[in-house]
Amino acid sequence: MLTVWLIVVGSGMFCLCQYSSTPGKPSRPPAVWPADSQIPRFSQRPTLLMFAHPRCPCTRASIGELALILAHCPDRVDARVLFFQPSDAAEEWSKTDLWASAESIPGVQVTSDEDGLEAARFQAHTSGQALLYAANGRLLFNGGITPARGHSGDNAGRIAIESILSDGTATASWAFTFGCPIADPRDCRVIEEQGSCQQ
Repeated sequence: MLTVWLIVVGSGMFCLCQYSSTPGKPSRPPAVWPADSQIPRFSQRPTLLMFAHPRCPCTRASIGELALILAHCPDRVDARVLFFQPSDAAEEWSKTDLWASAESIPGVQVTSDEDGLEAARFQAHTSGQALLYAANGRLLFNGGITPARGHSGDNAGRIAIESILSDGTATASWAFTFGCPIADPRDCRVIEEQGSCQQ
């Protein structure tokens, strides 16, 4: 009986570890800021965008890492978080604790992204994906800023962005993004019903 229990527990732990370390769908954002984007771009310093699902628990860690970036590099970047908002849902749908957490970060502007239109323009597929564009509109970094789904801590994405903002050198230009799909209705329902990022 003990052997069976150990096998079940071991299998469960393996599945959890495998899931937490599985990145979201790869992205190929435009190399230059899209001309049809409605997001204001600051022309005097870089712009950091984060696209997110307001009900994805995994994204809590991404918001925390974003706060660290802004704390380490104050006044060096124009930061914006865009939360997915279905056009057929009430405005309050996206005003979750994640929205409040992002809004509480000094220097961060939070807005809704109706039906994920801006996420589509920037080819952002996974909640928590960050894009750093230079003042001239050139893409500097694309990817996530957490080491795994729902996990905080030192990671290649955050280190790369901080390096670019601090001294202009990039330790990396991309990193895996760990989180839920931003605008897949099936995944939105799973998140709402289960309260977790399960597939």
